[in-house]
Amino acid sequence: MRLWHEALIQKLPRQQLLGQHRECAALRGNGWGRKHATVNYVFQHSPYKLFQFHELVMDEMERRGYHPDSHWRQPEYRGKTCPPYAELAPCPRTHPIYPEHDQRYLQECQQLLAERTKKE
Repeated sequence: MRLWHEALIQKLPRQQLLGQHRECAALRGNGWGRKHATVNYVFQHSPYKLFQFHELVMDEMERRGYHPDSHWRQPEYRGKTCPPYAELAPCPRTHPIYPEHDQRYLQECQQLLAERTKKE
């Protein structure tokens, strides 16, 4: 599991973009709070931040002609098998959305993306 740096979302190849949507959906649903070394930082923030990040992913998907399920546009939605949040307070969007997505993380993601796209 990985959330790519938000600066790379528009540059992600199809496979990584669609994978990012699946990762966001999984984390927003029953995966919320399940420890995974690469994304543990997400759980230190409001789930609303993950919704904001997922919005960026879905915006890019739609820009490319994909049609993610519109239910994911609701912040409280957590998927078909997970009950929605009864209440989820909005929080201001920061840039980057996650402070952990700093310049070092951007460089790490760029390197990983270059390696992965070279293999394909």
